[in-house]
Amino acid sequence: MQLIQLLGCSVFIFFVLYAPQPLLGLFSKQFSVTPAAAGSLMTATMLPLAVAPLLYGLLLAKRNPLQVLRIAMLILAFSCILFTWATRFELLLVIRFIQGLTLPAALIAMTSHIGNNYQADTLQKNMTLYIGSTIVGGYLGRVLAASFNDWWSWQSFYYFMAVMLLLLALAINKKHRLSRITVTVNSPLGFLKQLATRPVLTLYGAIFCMFFCFAALLNYLPFILKDNFSITNTRHIGWVYTGYLIGALASVASPWLLKKSHSPWQLLVSVFAFYCLSTVLLLSPQLIIFLIAFTCFCGAMFIIHSCAAPLVNKLSQAPPSVTNGGYVSFYYSGGALGSFLPGVIYQHYGFSAFIITLLCVCLSGLALVTQGYFAGKNTL
Repeated sequence: MQLIQLLGCSVFIFFVLYAPQPLLGLFSKQFSVTPAAAGSLMTATMLPLAVAPLLYGLLLAKRNPLQVLRIAMLILAFSCILFTWATRFELLLVIRFIQGLTLPAALIAMTSHIGNNYQADTLQKNMTLYIGSTIVGGYLGRVLAASFNDWWSWQSFYYFMAVMLLLLALAINKKHRLSRITVTVNSPLGFLKQLATRPVLTLYGAIFCMFFCFAALLNYLPFILKDNFSITNTRHIGWVYTGYLIGALASVASPWLLKKSHSPWQLLVSVFAFYCLSTVLLLSPQLIIFLIAFTCFCGAMFIIHSCAAPLVNKLSQAPPSVTNGGYVSFYYSGGALGSFLPGVIYQHYGFSAFIITLLCVCLSGLALVTQGYFAGKNTL
């Protein structure tokens, strides 16, 4: 499979994951539910994303990842159509849960294909390109969903996604469904033992903290913009996510930053500290400072993600599908909790308490990577 084709699949798969986010205020009003309940549309998807990836990683260790990717994309295309037909909020939650069960298979298939077919510096480069495609998908999914709603209707964007997912899935033909698969351990317990090392678990924990904060802020951004800055138009909210894309460009610098650092752990410590600082700056009542802080916050997150994903593949002795399954599991466990719990805090105690919660979790991530740095000075 051509890498560019895989990256295109990644973009549209992430459309599915993040399209509801800028529309949460709309769904809250349309279905007469609270902001925290509306935020559960993200939680419903991230909960299975938090649990299923490790299991899928074990099950897919001996499967061709591109065959799995094709099936997953077909299911996602059908689910997008069903989403537009739902007349009750509970049905939206069910469909989002089904998408959450399907998305891990697609994500692990893509990362496993890269892990199986590339090594060393090429692995770092292509994994960074893959993460870049997820960033583009996350950004455009949010902005286009908000814009389509302003121009036509939110349903029109879901029909567009369904058509594109179908076409891309059908483009993965038999000739392209070939991938090198190497498995040396036959039991699930053997795979899990290969993951149960201190450096790998430390990195997984830090990723949990990182995405907890990121999911929380982006999930409740529409409500924060409305309450703090009186921004209510969905298209305007969508364009605020431009800070997300500008921050994402920082991930392109990750290979250069790694070369300038003594180790990946050292870079992670520095960027996590910056992540904490940008979180504090989000408390500013001035919109321009908030937007700058938001951009820096996104940039820090993407650099952490771009460094951590290839690093865990280097540290782990497990097959790529299992390693990346564990990574995705911890990543979206943070997202699942972050997409709901901070919303309850925001709803009952306000914006300052919300940010303090994120800062505490972010500091925990900083503590973990600092521990990993001191423990792994001579590892890499």
